[in-house]
Amino acid sequence: MSVKIRLARRGRKKQAIYDVVVADARAPRDGRFIEKLGTYNPNTNPASININNERALTWLLNGAQPTDTVKAMLSYRGVMLKKHLQIGVLKGAISQEQADAKFNAWLSEKDTKIEGKKDQLATAKADARKSALAAETAKNQARIDTIKAREVAALAAAAPAVEEEAPVAETASADAPEVETTSADAPVVEAAVVEETAPAVETPVAEETAPAVEEAPAVEVVVVEETPAAEEAPAADDAPAADAVDGSAE
Repeated sequence: MSVKIRLARRGRKKQAIYDVVVADARAPRDGRFIEKLGTYNPNTNPASININNERALTWLLNGAQPTDTVKAMLSYRGVMLKKHLQIGVLKGAISQEQADAKFNAWLSEKDTKIEGKKDQLATAKADARKSALAAETAKNQARIDTIKAREVAALAAAAPAVEEEAPVAETASADAPEVETTSADAPVVEAAVVEETAPAVETPVAEETAPAVEEAPAVEVVVVEETPAAEEAPAADDAPAADAVDGSAE
């Protein structure tokens, strides 16, 4: 049976995460596997590779064949170098201590490079953020300067109009005394009119109302005098009786 060390995909769309597995070459990519050795996440920078180096070395020594991608990952983590040194130990070319010392020196150097790359990426990200912030600040300042320039231009355009209106106001204030003289003469005219009209209105009203009050008793007297005349009417009815008396006398 041919054994492969390969990747098995998992994760959501456009956010794939892979498992490093040992599986039969005839099995599907995401199907059954023999052992899981680690994970690979390409979404980070640098990519996150977590592999059990000892188990991967054991499978390599037992004849498992890695795919090209997995081989690059194992080389990046030093598993392929350790395999090469271990083969030299098995053949007697070097001792185990020498192999371990070489591998540790390479591993420390590799870790230093990885940390340096992480620091470089972090610095580049911070610089890009500062540059973007500075560009945004400059853009906002340019916008503010443009607005201020427009306001100054508007004020400068409005200044001549104000200066032209000022002489008109002064002329109106210069003519103001003539208006005040006319208003000063007005009370004199009003006083004369009041003095002339006051006697004419009050005297006729007083004279016309007095006789009206005196004639009121005369009307009542006439009514009282006519009342007895109405009561003497029955005396006219008695007149034939007098005539009868005269006739009898004759």
